[in-house]
Amino acid sequence: MFKRLRRLRSSENLRAMLRETHLNIDDFIAPLFVIESDSYIKNEISSMPGVYQMSIEPLLKECEELVGLGIKAVLLFGIPKNKDATGSHALNKDHIVAKATKEVKKRFKDLIVIADLCFCEYTDHGHCGILENASVSNDKTLEILNLQGLILAESGVDILAPSNMMDGNVLSLRKTLERAGYFYTPIMSYSTKFASSYYGPFRDVANSAPSFGDRKSYQMDYANKKEALLESLEDEKQGADILMVKPALAYLDIVKEIRDHTLLPLALYNVSGEYAMLKLAQKHNLINYESVLLETMTCFKRAGADMIISYHAKEVANLLQRN
Repeated sequence: MFKRLRRLRSSENLRAMLRETHLNIDDFIAPLFVIESDSYIKNEISSMPGVYQMSIEPLLKECEELVGLGIKAVLLFGIPKNKDATGSHALNKDHIVAKATKEVKKRFKDLIVIADLCFCEYTDHGHCGILENASVSNDKTLEILNLQGLILAESGVDILAPSNMMDGNVLSLRKTLERAGYFYTPIMSYSTKFASSYYGPFRDVANSAPSFGDRKSYQMDYANKKEALLESLEDEKQGADILMVKPALAYLDIVKEIRDHTLLPLALYNVSGEYAMLKLAQKHNLINYESVLLETMTCFKRAGADMIISYHAKEVANLLQRN
């Protein structure tokens, strides 16, 4: 006698009743890019159709649409007018993300605003902190990251998301926040962030490509699984409230490994290169786009992700509402 597993696949209703993994609109976080300008700007990025650099006014319109779809969280990245060696724009209270956060929270008080905490968008060299002998100084960068984090907390950001991959960044930020009385500001750490070629289109939208070299001395080697787990468990020890794996598609084994070793919520960043590939396949009618999109997102959840940061968030929300 053999097991007839097909018995439980015989109808759509039966398959739906027994489905183990479910997508919800609540799972999604929409990344948004706010550009410093007094003019109305909404620039579509050619490598990422449907993704824009936006000044504050169109950003608010985008948030209104997201809220209407049931999306409850956005991740903000800033694009300043001027950059310098230390990313000084991010160290003043008129920081573009701080200004945008205040405006968003005025209009949409329940929308969760998560702020990316890094310097690659603010430095003229495109690296994630202060350079010393052509290398990013870990501890000097921690000092300015703490200042940037405090400014963002004061602006009303709900969650801080340090993405810089500096050693000790979570502990250092946590101490800074608590000294200032911000005991309840969660930290969503980019705890396992790989030095990946999947980030290419992001650098088009965030204007953040390094002017020399790469980020392999601080972002993770994509060949390393044990180190990937160690990075996330170390951030948990330092006080992170949410862990993250970035990128997504090629790293679901890492998601599963971290999921099996932590009880913290786990986010997954479905990055720009992954988005661009799927959009290109859609453009050339190579796939059933909507079906592949939902399949991919479900696989992220199945691997262990609790939250999915994705440029597809609006599309997925529309599909889930229809279905």
